[in-house]
Amino acid sequence: MLNAETYETNNKGIGGSIRNEREDFYVEEIPLSLPSGNGPNTWIFIEKIGRNTLDVVLDIAKELKISRKRMGFAGMKDKTARTRQWLCVSNSSVEEIQSITDKLYNVEVLDIKQNEKKLRIGQLVGNKFKILIRNTDDPENDVETAQDVLKQLIETGVPNYYGWQRFGKERSNTHVVGEYLVHNDVKGAVDAYIGNPYPKEREHIKEARSLYDEGKLEEAYQTMPGSMRYEKMLLRELLNLQRRKGELTEKSYIIAIESLPKPLKRMFVHAYQSYLFNKAVSERAKLGLNKYVEGDILIDNEEHLVHEFDVETVEDRIKNFEIHPTSPLYGTKVPLAGGVVGKLEQQVMDEENIKLEEFECPKTPRLGSHGLRRAMRFKIWDVSAEMTPEGVLTEFSIPKGCYATAVLREIMKEDVY
Repeated sequence: MLNAETYETNNKGIGGSIRNEREDFYVEEIPLSLPSGNGPNTWIFIEKIGRNTLDVVLDIAKELKISRKRMGFAGMKDKTARTRQWLCVSNSSVEEIQSITDKLYNVEVLDIKQNEKKLRIGQLVGNKFKILIRNTDDPENDVETAQDVLKQLIETGVPNYYGWQRFGKERSNTHVVGEYLVHNDVKGAVDAYIGNPYPKEREHIKEARSLYDEGKLEEAYQTMPGSMRYEKMLLRELLNLQRRKGELTEKSYIIAIESLPKPLKRMFVHAYQSYLFNKAVSERAKLGLNKYVEGDILIDNEEHLVHEFDVETVEDRIKNFEIHPTSPLYGTKVPLAGGVVGKLEQQVMDEENIKLEEFECPKTPRLGSHGLRRAMRFKIWDVSAEMTPEGVLTEFSIPKGCYATAVLREIMKEDVY
């Protein structure tokens, strides 16, 4: 995990590997509520494999010949996994959705129901995982280690690191694009996203990115495979602007990046915030994950700041998961902690040469962020670990917005994706 440097448990890791097969990594959303069967909006329960959520949403919108804005979902789900989640199409019917169910690649539609309300980002309790860890050295002892680690994490919580999915593993670039935006360099952000080939990328992809870096936009566009959907989207916009205006200006790059789907373009600055957050959590966790340190800013389970608390009972409330110490997702209005915790948070900013006001992103203000305080740990429940012929099978549920790989990292003591 990028910038994750601290473990909560001291057990020797069991090692091993995950995602050897897509079916080894299963995740299912735990929804806030289920569709009623009545109403103007259609909810679709899908199982997908080898597809990310946004691509499936765009495919459905294309098949139905509707705007992407009519589509909704509660959370983004892994591409390299078998996943189940609800999607929503506003102002539609079950019959319309049934007409396209056999046209969706690697997607099985499990249920279709009408509902009064639309489905929006964040409308879920959490996610339930079943993850197989293969190729450990001593499965019989390793399953006992996994059980012990999970037992400890039930007591203390799990460091709330953002996983590689937030940044990209082979091409950890999303936060780099966000950093350019925060520093108000929109062309730099576009260049970093389209160009800038990474060593582990496939050769034809590196070639396309290199062509862009050389200023050969048309050749880059023609060389890029269809899988580079969003790079091509940016390039298409730039080429159209170049043909109309004769040259590309700063405004051209602003228009191009604004042409991307909202969930994607909002992800850039969020990824940079996540990069900084991981570093802040790493430093604060060294002082104790489930204890109060003077200067801490606390939140409750509804993510509201806790302004008043009794110092004598605060640690009991933390241990009972009623309230949580936080770290900052840095932004223009985020409050920083006091005391030694505040010094650690300021140190992260100083090392990155960043100021809070820069998150305003004046050239792309809709991509800026006020920031917020986020719990530096999360609760885990419904846990188990058992030995199977294939390896150690782990099961656990975690809150929305948290990463299963933060749990696996504690069990395996390896940087997992």
